[in-house]
Amino acid sequence: MRLSTNNKAIIMAVFIAFGGFLFGYDMGVISGCLIMDDFIDRFGQGPPGARVLTSSRSSIITSLLSAGTFVGSLCQAFTSDRFGRRGSLLFWSGIFTVGTAIQTATNRSIVQLVIGRFIAGLGVGAMSAIVPLYNGETVPKAIRGALLVVYQIQVISGIFISYVIELGSHHLNNSGSWRIPVGLQMCWGLILLSGMFFLPESPRHLLGTGRRDKARKVIAQMNSVDIDDPLVMEIVEELEYGIKAENEGGKAGWLECFSTRNKLWFRTLNGIMLQAIQQLNGQNFYYYYGDTFFKSAGTTLDPYSIQTILGAVSVVGTFPALYLIEYWGRRDSLLIGAALQAACAIIAGLVGHFTLAPSGTPTSQLTARNKSGGDTLIAFAVLHVFSFSLSWGPTPWVYLGESFPLRVRPKSIALGSASNWIWNFLLSFFSPRIAADIGPLVLLIFAGVLIFGFVYVYICIPETKGLQLEEVDEMYRANIKPWNSYGWRPQLFDKVDEPNHEKDASADSGSVEVREVMEKKESDSA
Repeated sequence: MRLSTNNKAIIMAVFIAFGGFLFGYDMGVISGCLIMDDFIDRFGQGPPGARVLTSSRSSIITSLLSAGTFVGSLCQAFTSDRFGRRGSLLFWSGIFTVGTAIQTATNRSIVQLVIGRFIAGLGVGAMSAIVPLYNGETVPKAIRGALLVVYQIQVISGIFISYVIELGSHHLNNSGSWRIPVGLQMCWGLILLSGMFFLPESPRHLLGTGRRDKARKVIAQMNSVDIDDPLVMEIVEELEYGIKAENEGGKAGWLECFSTRNKLWFRTLNGIMLQAIQQLNGQNFYYYYGDTFFKSAGTTLDPYSIQTILGAVSVVGTFPALYLIEYWGRRDSLLIGAALQAACAIIAGLVGHFTLAPSGTPTSQLTARNKSGGDTLIAFAVLHVFSFSLSWGPTPWVYLGESFPLRVRPKSIALGSASNWIWNFLLSFFSPRIAADIGPLVLLIFAGVLIFGFVYVYICIPETKGLQLEEVDEMYRANIKPWNSYGWRPQLFDKVDEPNHEKDASADSGSVEVREVMEKKESDSA
């Protein structure tokens, strides 16, 4: 099929990926709030003037957003089908904006604060699943893979911007120190909300609801061609074929994501596992609690400056992933990233354990050994963050967006996203408690997860680079071992070209996809 792209499609997809910016910004902004004097005074415990923000309260404040994201990522599967992809984005961006307004308006009520974070989390979680779904169904194939990476770039950019804003606001001696960065989330939500009115509906949803003419118009716009161009008809036929395959046998249920047909259970499990390992590799620990963690490192830089540096490193590291995701491939990106991050986490954890002073030690009492250890820990934290941005940051989202057949794709993506958010919740809830007991050795736990991740990827994750949807199905049906998937080449369309084997191929495969391809081939030949 001939492919065409235009600037409008790119701008539209990047704007939709702004949903990732919302999550990244919130994840970064709460980290800085946890050590602001006014924030501690309002939401901490203890007598006035001597309040402290305990690890329990810190974990509750941080983790309630992640609890909301888990619920939202599942609920979007219903709204996306009922209201359409565009309508669902409108709904959930509105929910996010309401949640941030509740947070900003609170005075001293921690209950109001965490309720606002939970409501905002509903919107963030829903958008995390809708964004790859919408972009995958709307943008031209030529840029689809790169634009799945753009979602992670938006997440990292949101984190970085939040650090920059807090770097300037934390000097204020009033509630503005945290209300300004928290309240700005309403602006981000309103930007996304208002932009939805100017964006088209997904052509796949339009075709699924019988609006073929509108779908053709959207496809023509996104590919920069006339509505009567043959490319438009080719794409329409492809989408209608996918919709027909999806609807065959009735509406797909959640249990179908775990069926044995085409090893769907294994593919869904891989999506869930990759998202879980992504959250448990130590990266988000720096984002959520980095300010608190580095405050005891005894460096000459203040915690906000360190966080800003980490955010900048993350942004810089994610851009090469646009190239490396195709150069290394999905599988090698995960393997290389796991090895590099595990090494950084082990070194940082051991150096921190043996050289850092106990948490709460006054700066005047820190020795040269303590300060040197703090500098070393931060250096390897930077390398850890950079390695994540190259590999485990974007790659699980790319794998999630391209590994499932159309019939179960919305639900499988929802399950993968839900896995991401439930582990994000557990990480944010338990990490401060564990770190309070074992200090920098918490990084060794993350190193253990990364070693497990390396083994899991080697055994279970095949290379999907350059494969179309039908070809991914064929690879799983052929039971190709993941470590042998590099040199595998699809045979599906080769068999279609051999008339003598058509009957056998249809009988052997038992798949709707193969039968449809052969029928279309026969029709074209006639």
